[in-house]
Amino acid sequence: MNKIALITGISGQDGAYLGKLLLDKGYTVIGADRRSARDDKWRLRNLGIENRIIIEDFELSEISQIIRIFNKYKISEVYNLAAQSFVGSSFVNPISTSDVTGIGVLRILEVIRNLKYKPKFYQASSSEMFGAVLESPQKMTTPFNPVSPYAIAKLFAHYTTINYRKAYDMFAVSGICFNHESPLRGEDFITRKITTGLSKIKAGLLDCLEVGNIDAKRDWGFAGDYVNAMWLMLQQKKARDYIIATGKTYTVRQFINEAVKHFGFNTYWVGKNENEKLKLKKNNKVIIKINKKFYRPNEVNKLLGDTSLTEKHLKWKPTVEFKSLVQMMSLSDLKIFNKL
Repeated sequence: MNKIALITGISGQDGAYLGKLLLDKGYTVIGADRRSARDDKWRLRNLGIENRIIIEDFELSEISQIIRIFNKYKISEVYNLAAQSFVGSSFVNPISTSDVTGIGVLRILEVIRNLKYKPKFYQASSSEMFGAVLESPQKMTTPFNPVSPYAIAKLFAHYTTINYRKAYDMFAVSGICFNHESPLRGEDFITRKITTGLSKIKAGLLDCLEVGNIDAKRDWGFAGDYVNAMWLMLQQKKARDYIIATGKTYTVRQFINEAVKHFGFNTYWVGKNENEKLKLKKNNKVIIKINKKFYRPNEVNKLLGDTSLTEKHLKWKPTVEFKSLVQMMSLSDLKIFNKL
């Protein structure tokens, strides 16, 4: 019989890429998402899998819905990708973020613990848990130091997963994913905000893009690569956690500098700190400027993952390099907003 996989957060970037990967491997895929996201299937349509996935209503805050799905299907593998995943919003809505992103995972694990059958469980942990980093690169042994409600909620979910693995002998693992991007990334996230903003400027739909801290450093990879690592983690004989990253770090400024090339912009930076601006050389027009409202209350300045164990045990390596990732996202949005 084909394996049945449950993917929570199916309408998100990772959910869509993982759904396609599992379908291609012959799985039956149950896509679970909150009711408000039921009509937000553009990513599934983009990958041509919208009609191949069984969609179920799912709220991480409602344990009755979790029980219903596990009673309805005999699920082999669970990939919990659902969360309130925008760090900035977690400062505005810390309670709901904690309930969904943190305690929601406890609800799923508690339901699984009481099942007669035992599906394998993957939890999407985050590099944001390292927060104000205490060493670089970050390893599985690096102490966590979260600095946002989102990261704190993710850390609760991470340790809960470890606890259920040890206490109840469950196959429950966490993949600590560093930033992973794609043309399917939401426009609230800085990488896609940059590529959509530049696309709109190119099309004459926007005068200037406003961003926050351009010197923040991130380990950016391709989401399509990362979901393959998630799948590999559930195929192992031993349940253990891994870091999913590229092992290379770049600043937001570097992402911008790489992106502008694909829009035909010849640019230069002027000013310092909050007054820094990116201008076009041909007419000195400002196309990007800093706005402090986009700074986090607590900033994470540098994230860099050590993937040595991941590469050794899972035989996994990222296939898309930074420049190729920026090009992929830029050309995708250029096509969308300029109808090329």
